[in-house]
Amino acid sequence: MEIFILYWLAVVILFIVGVIQVIVKSTKNESVKPGLKLIIASVIMVVIGAGACAVILSNLSIGR
Repeated sequence: MEIFILYWLAVVILFIVGVIQVIVKSTKNESVKPGLKLIIASVIMVVIGAGACAVILSNLSIGR
């Protein structure tokens, strides 16, 4: 269970760092590619994590 919490914490941290990088680098007129890559990676991780959670929850037999 702890690994799920660490996974979602990593997703949030990647997203926040990516957004901060995009904001800082855009104000300095520098390339924002590294920040966008972090944001895209965090979105992909959200999709994969949500799919994994859905599969895990669908296999639970609650009340049977």
